Amino acid sequence: MASYFDEHNCEPTVPEEQYRQNALLELARSLLGGMDIDFGPMDFTDWDHRLPPPASKTVVENLPRVIVTPEQADTALKCPVCLLEFEEGETVRRLPCEHLFHSACILPWLGKTNSCPLCRDELPTDIPEYEEYKQDKVRRQQREHRLEYLHGAMYT
Repeated sequence: MASYFDEHNCEPTVPEEQYRQNALLELARSLLGGMDIDFGPMDFTDWDHRLPPPASKTVVENLPRVIVTPEQADTALKCPVCLLEFEEGETVRRLPCEHLFHSACILPWLGKTNSCPLCRDELPTDIPEYEEYKQDKVRRQQREHRLEYLHGAMYT
């Protein structure tokens, strides 16, 4: 394989720069050539590197339908997705986080991801592996909080 400098008929100014440019050129060639690249120990099957799954169908179907009150309509309350104001007497969907949405706006969203578009509060999913991941994440956060509390208690 010819080097970058041989291909472009030029000389490198710094040897380290030549190495970097050759490495980038080799990466580009391998991507264009469809070669497999070894990412080492990186595992993309875990949920930290993937998008969350859709919300559970039964949870989505059972989201409460709420009628917009005159007070809500007077405050110019808007659907956060389409930004249209809710009209008095209109039926909208309420998520567990209390945010309101038009059905036509929130249902496609929840068909792709399990979280509220505003606050990212998550709804249950139909995927047991993801539910287990969420529980493990909460346990890790609790453990970190306890360790911080313990550390703080030792030095106060």
